[in-house]
Amino acid sequence: MYARIKIKDTVRVPPSRLGEDIHIVIEDLLWEQFEGKLDREYGMIIGIESIEDLDQGRIIEGDGAVYFDVVFNAISFKPSMQEVVEGEVVEVVEFGAFVSIGPLDALLHMSQITDDYVIFDDKNKRLLGKESKRSISEGDFVRARIVALSLKEREPEKSKIGLTMRQPWLGNLKWIEEDINKLQKGE
Repeated sequence: MYARIKIKDTVRVPPSRLGEDIHIVIEDLLWEQFEGKLDREYGMIIGIESIEDLDQGRIIEGDGAVYFDVVFNAISFKPSMQEVVEGEVVEVVEFGAFVSIGPLDALLHMSQITDDYVIFDDKNKRLLGKESKRSISEGDFVRARIVALSLKEREPEKSKIGLTMRQPWLGNLKWIEEDINKLQKGE
């Protein structure tokens, strides 16, 4: 999910920034260029950690800027199929719940919550198992597995991640804790 990665790229430093400390300028420009960007190879860049290598720079005729080849370390978020994730339920709607997993939200459809029949309790804004009475509300923390993944590089906010909790040891963390306590008591 999260990874420390090394990226090599070229940074254009505009003429207006050439009198400043070049390492600070390039780090600022890297943040502007990469933070929050989604790339199929790297995932979503969360932040720039450090600059590892910086060349002398070159000037291209007709452009007053200087171009620097730079190697830098970044932190990225790249979800993968079948990965087990934990996140907070940020919204409950009549067809499921949205779970925040890092910088992206994933959909937990009500059919993927439990084997029990699940209903939407509009009054209390929660999803409730008809027989088990187990519920999911905003603010709950859940453990789920990624079963659908469609990342959109050009429009990261339109990326779609689907989750399931219909497997042992997945679900609302409160449920998992209850199940562990039952096992320890021999129930």
